[in-house]
Amino acid sequence: MSAPIILRERDQDDGDAERYAKRLKTDSTVESEPVVQEEGQSQPTWDHVLPPSHSLLGVPLPEVKPNSAINFLETDVGISEYIGRGEAKIEGIIKQRFTDFLVFEVDQDSNVIHIKTLEKPQSSKNAPEEQNAEGTGDAKPDTEDAVAPAKPTPEDIVPSSDAAASVEPPASEEITTEPWPESFNTKLATFLTPSAIEDLKKMFLEGPEPPLVSDNGWAGRTAKVAEGSGENAPAPAAEEPQPENDSRSRGGRGGRGRGRDNRGGRGGGRGGRGGPSREDPRKVVSESIESKDVRTAMHKTVRELFKGKFDTQANDDSQIVIKWARGAGRDGRGGRGEKAPRGTYPPYVHFTLQKTNRDTQDALGHLSRLLHVNVKDLTVAGTKDKRGVTTQRVSLRRNNKTVEDIWKLANGIGPQRSPQDALSQRGERGIRISDLVYRKAGLELGMLKGNAFVITLRNVKAESTEVLDEAMNTIKSKGFINYYGMQRFGTASVPTHAIGLALLKSDWNKAIDLILQKRHGEHPDVAAARDAWLEEKDLDKALRLLPRRVVAERCILESFKKMKGDTRNAMGALSTIPRNLRLMYIHAYQSYVWNAIVSERIRTFGTDRPVVGDLVFDKDVQKADKMEVDGEEEEVLNPQRNRKPYSPPKIKTLTEEDLDKYSIFDVVMPLPGTDVAYPGGVLGERYRQFLLMDGLDPDNFVRKQKEYTLNGSYRAILHLPKELSWSIMRYTDPDVSLAQSDEDQLLGFDPPAVSDEGKFMALQIRLTLGTAAYATMALREITKTDTSTHIQTGLTQASEDQKFRGTEAEATEVTMADSDEILEV
Repeated sequence: MSAPIILRERDQDDGDAERYAKRLKTDSTVESEPVVQEEGQSQPTWDHVLPPSHSLLGVPLPEVKPNSAINFLETDVGISEYIGRGEAKIEGIIKQRFTDFLVFEVDQDSNVIHIKTLEKPQSSKNAPEEQNAEGTGDAKPDTEDAVAPAKPTPEDIVPSSDAAASVEPPASEEITTEPWPESFNTKLATFLTPSAIEDLKKMFLEGPEPPLVSDNGWAGRTAKVAEGSGENAPAPAAEEPQPENDSRSRGGRGGRGRGRDNRGGRGGGRGGRGGPSREDPRKVVSESIESKDVRTAMHKTVRELFKGKFDTQANDDSQIVIKWARGAGRDGRGGRGEKAPRGTYPPYVHFTLQKTNRDTQDALGHLSRLLHVNVKDLTVAGTKDKRGVTTQRVSLRRNNKTVEDIWKLANGIGPQRSPQDALSQRGERGIRISDLVYRKAGLELGMLKGNAFVITLRNVKAESTEVLDEAMNTIKSKGFINYYGMQRFGTASVPTHAIGLALLKSDWNKAIDLILQKRHGEHPDVAAARDAWLEEKDLDKALRLLPRRVVAERCILESFKKMKGDTRNAMGALSTIPRNLRLMYIHAYQSYVWNAIVSERIRTFGTDRPVVGDLVFDKDVQKADKMEVDGEEEEVLNPQRNRKPYSPPKIKTLTEEDLDKYSIFDVVMPLPGTDVAYPGGVLGERYRQFLLMDGLDPDNFVRKQKEYTLNGSYRAILHLPKELSWSIMRYTDPDVSLAQSDEDQLLGFDPPAVSDEGKFMALQIRLTLGTAAYATMALREITKTDTSTHIQTGLTQASEDQKFRGTEAEATEVTMADSDEILEV
């Protein structure tokens, strides 16, 4: 068989061939997308929903039966190997109840996120001008460092007491005896040179307003303020300033006077934005700090020492730049003398979200409707499992809303639900928010260190407790294969990586067909909506029936409606789907290929040590911490908020001489993209086979639609838990909880009912994993059992403990087997 040819609208010249062969990153786009064919042949027709490369996995295609779901197995997405295939095995059921799978986000300061209080928060009741008259500045959250959000604590919630100064005390109250105690020098010496510390001390003692500089008598003078726009001009007390980056403001609400330098009545300079009336050129710059951990520690130290009065940001040379925070310690109302209390708070609110049996995007969509905001205004540091109870931080661009407003709206406070109901009942539809605090910056994907899990396996069977301990210690010392879990590929009859492949091939119509396709076992409203469109072509009826939580389908149908039923602009319809959801499809395809190649690597060479041809991060270049990614973290590499421009990490292909310098935990495997190197030998060829068979060019992932251009990334093939412990408990009734969510604890619900005389054994596992690692893949290594939903559901239904259901159960929670969804209408 002759070599495959890449067909394009124009012939591939020598320059193209060289560029693609080297996989250089480029900002340009190709004129058309590649289609791979064998010379002299047409590509064979593939009519299964799974990608054609499935035939390389060596497993049969899942059977498609009329009026039944397609039951995908782990092997269908490349998951097939174990570290200890012949070692101790523990039988057990995963996720029988929601509380059997608790997830808690770990933030960038290594704090595990928990709900601390359900109480309504309150913004400061002191008038802003009263605080500023005493030199206190804005509330503490306004000056919170934007680089790494701190752990939310009760102190972060703006207090309601009259002592508003406690939110952020005046500079004179921050220390006991002198403005700059010796302890400042000691703590800063770790990060700054003596001269830099002196410069910072000078800047601190000068205060947030830069000293006036003589310039022929003009620079030091205050611009004459026109009538209606000066400090004495009144402003509507309830009106909210526009966000800082809003360029649509039309001259300010305090009047349209024109001082010498202001244009359009902004009251001079940057007034009305909470910043100084003139630019402050002062700054202190550290020496280059290569370690990310040291930079993070410096951000935290400066934030704590100066109570958030200084901003710290890293520049492109890994130096930390320290400046006075905008509005710190001075008139937070800006140069117009605006008196709007709401306007004194930062533009974002961070809060803790606990969700039960809802995926992240669904939960954010539900919150956006409760809060009457665009879903794009809500961001998270990472996505969480659907099937379980998960806790994480969320940021909201608040616009006019205060923390009180957000708490009331999210808890449905109104005629049908009182504040007391919110403090005594579970959150409606599986959603609870808490611990609201103002912040000056939002969250971005990747701004976390991992997740902590409390997982309960039920009806556990092992030969002995010694065998159980042996199996757990294997995970503790050898880790587990760092597969992308089944959650990555969806639970419906149309896997997400199939949609991702269609997007990568620019086959927009196929992508839409897959998204809108009927799926067995869906909620009746969703099924009826699909029928209304696919069979009746009744767009209005389909939209009327389709629940709002079905995001992608609704976006496509609403796009068709705007086009008056014209469906020809398939690419435009797809572009209305939230960007992170579209990228999720593409990342799922990358994950599928990665799983398959890693399985082949482990099946061929084992997991004991590296082999020649393996890839590792180059130890001589300290960049491993910049790209321990799955596709989601790739989003973080897009420069936002002064982030460094993305550059690929340095990768080393191991030779015989390198093998003793690295361990198996150093070995990484690439997710396909423009900026990655592939392993040597048969594995590198295997990558090409998968991509070519699926109609993709392994040497060119550039797309005309830039958001579908993938840089690619690397991921360690094994993952070692950061923390791991376990305990054995007994129970009889499978409907009784053996773990408790934060919300239930704070509501005072009965604690888990553990019986020493119980008929069945449960294994409760507490582990902490890094970012992008799947706890279900760790459980898979323990139980040696497929984690597919239909397999686990079957195990639950056949379990012996099901005979004892309801003998001790409370009626406050349903089981996973009874309810797959929390309905939203």
